[in-house]
Amino acid sequence: MTSEAGLATPQAKSLGERIDDVFQRFARAISIVTGKPSAFVIALVILIIWGITGPFFHFSDTWQLVINTGTSLVTFLMVFLIQESQNHDTRALQVKLSELIIAVHGAANSTAAAEDLSDKELEQLHKHLVARASETEARIARRREKRK
Repeated sequence: MTSEAGLATPQAKSLGERIDDVFQRFARAISIVTGKPSAFVIALVILIIWGITGPFFHFSDTWQLVINTGTSLVTFLMVFLIQESQNHDTRALQVKLSELIIAVHGAANSTAAAEDLSDKELEQLHKHLVARASETEARIARRREKRK
């Protein structure tokens, strides 16, 4: 069921939807926290502490394994969080652009759903829009020439 604005009205969510919601909120929160300068400083301090402790552990294989494992795990998990953030931002941007395209008089509303096209269809649409842009530029140039 949808509201007047086209948004889904609350209803019972499946377990999968609830897990998705929790993951999205978690991913956004982590994205905000890790994007701050303080997160960089904390990571830098951890690296400095790790480097300073090297002589105490005689630069052992275990000492090296600690930082390698830690950075691998953080990198692995951050890939998923970054991808979720990018997917969310892209979807939001597509919705906003679609709304603008639909609202503009004379715009080709078919471009509002361009993200659903195949690569070949996107290429054809791109060529069509480039041709329209060239026609528009030529028309503007002719108008400027008439004014002179």
